[in-house]
Amino acid sequence: MTDEQEVRYGITIADLAVECGVKHLVYSSGSATGETPTGVAHYDTKAEIERHIRRLPLAATIVRPATFMELLVMPGFGLDEGRFQFFMLPEGRMQVLAVEDIGHLVAAVFAAPARFAGKTFEIASDSVTGRQLEGLFSAAAGRPIPYSRFSDEVLAASPFLHKLTGLVDDGRLAGHADLDALRQLHPQLYTFAGWLAGPGRPAFERALTSGARWAFDS
Repeated sequence: MTDEQEVRYGITIADLAVECGVKHLVYSSGSATGETPTGVAHYDTKAEIERHIRRLPLAATIVRPATFMELLVMPGFGLDEGRFQFFMLPEGRMQVLAVEDIGHLVAAVFAAPARFAGKTFEIASDSVTGRQLEGLFSAAAGRPIPYSRFSDEVLAASPFLHKLTGLVDDGRLAGHADLDALRQLHPQLYTFAGWLAGPGRPAFERALTSGARWAFDS
């Protein structure tokens, strides 16, 4: 789906919600999305959809999910080479969220429309550092998996990764969700350790052996 299609589909669905008399619309956006452009299209498209929704005559809630836990075990981040590289500095933190937990949190929002209508907030279930990922991945693999940030050479070769790394550094992609409050909405939210030992385990094992690479320039 192109960026233009995402905006068109998002606006169309929101408009149809008004036409159909929907009482409460919940839109899943992105954690780095906001009034200040990010320079990353898939966040700025969501900001445009958010603005449109806020102008509509219906009750709406906008949730901004953190980085998906599933992303961390996709091929292309070095696990098949016995290492792991990602956006934050080794001691830097980043909030994460299992995709299935989006549904649990949104269900809680739908269950309390008077509380959440008109609200925009980030959602996440855990916060991890690069060093913590190193420990968790090493324990899960049964061998050392050292962590490092993307090298300067990698960032220089990929404007896309460079922009995302900048969003982590300035805090917009690192996440600011109220983890304690969200856990009150759904106490069974996954920690990254729990997710890695459970539903994330098969994807992690595949990533340890897959030599696939991402097209990081998009």
